[in-house]
Amino acid sequence: MRCPWFCSLMTLTLALSTASAFAQDAAATKPAGPYASMTIDLGTVVSDLDKSAKWYTDVLGMKEVLAKEIPGDFAGKIGLTNKLPFLVKFMALDDGEQSTKLKLMQFKTAPGARVDNTFIHSSYGFRYLTFFVTDIDAAVARAAEHKVKPIGEGVVGLPAGFPEGVYIAVLRDPDGNFVELVGPKAK
Repeated sequence: MRCPWFCSLMTLTLALSTASAFAQDAAATKPAGPYASMTIDLGTVVSDLDKSAKWYTDVLGMKEVLAKEIPGDFAGKIGLTNKLPFLVKFMALDDGEQSTKLKLMQFKTAPGARVDNTFIHSSYGFRYLTFFVTDIDAAVARAAEHKVKPIGEGVVGLPAGFPEGVYIAVLRDPDGNFVELVGPKAK
């Protein structure tokens, strides 16, 4: 299934809200206001923890930086679960303390229901992850080495009115979640 042009434009618009990441030095970004860090972490429940961790490692080059068992009592106290314990694997792009983390979680005794991931507008909630890459073709080639192909028309340049020389390709992880690669082609 192809995403209609307006769906692609929504994806492009949302991704471009942070396209200035190419021009900024992340190390120079200082926390502002009440925040101790200018990064955010995202937790996602997966159907197969090891398979997902392998996908994010092999296809996107993330590293597993930590794995922890979360006690059920603690998870219940903070309202994340109804006292179900779970294992979480923390994935990151580098070992830096300020690196954004993707937290992969699996509940073997209480598997979750799948959301409709046909298009980004098919369900409410966080709809995709964006990875800013330095070479879109190399990132897509790495994915292809693991039999992962972009959806839609593959690598697509931004339309007129958006920054020139920036391309997007959208992949799906093992649970069908959208993973967007944004970046230039190597020169």
